[in-house]
Amino acid sequence: MLHWIGLIITGFIAGVLAKAIVPGDRREPKGFVYTAILGIAGSALMGFVCHDILRWRTGGGVVGTIVGAVIGASVLILVFRKVWK
Repeated sequence: MLHWIGLIITGFIAGVLAKAIVPGDRREPKGFVYTAILGIAGSALMGFVCHDILRWRTGGGVVGTIVGAVIGASVLILVFRKVWK
């Protein structure tokens, strides 16, 4: 249970940072749930790329996880914008 709470908190932090780096316009969804889902999905995306495709097996800790999740969430924001338009 505690793992899921940490995952949501880390995802929310990553989503907020990604939305600050790549701000959107008024038509894009906003809110706590969207931001947390965006951060969690970004973390999953970067985890898949780093571990399964690039075969990196190093532990980045909390900071590395948040940085990777922010990069992944930023990519998802840009992809979402292309699909949305």
